[in-house]
Amino acid sequence: MVLDNYSTHCTGAFYETFKPNIAKRLLDKIELIFTPKHGSWLNMAEIELNVMNKQCLNRHIDSREQIEIEIEAWQNQRNNKKNKINWQFTDKDARIKLKKLYPSI
Repeated sequence: MVLDNYSTHCTGAFYETFKPNIAKRLLDKIELIFTPKHGSWLNMAEIELNVMNKQCLNRHIDSREQIEIEIEAWQNQRNNKKNKINWQFTDKDARIKLKKLYPSI
């Protein structure tokens, strides 16, 4: 199971949600993999969600159905524009800044 580093994403959450024997059984069947705290793809996703919040969800919407319609319309418009994020953090920069995360060869 791939998780971000949100504070509730931990084994303890299983024990808070399920009975101990069920939580243990589930945890024995899965491996928790955490995304990097500073992953560039995560930043890009957060940027896009921020754009959606500002352009689409910046007002009161009465129902879940209406939210789904609004988001689908926004998503279609956004995809048709083919906007791109100008990401300037290169592999070389990452290897310097995140040196401790890269293995030495």
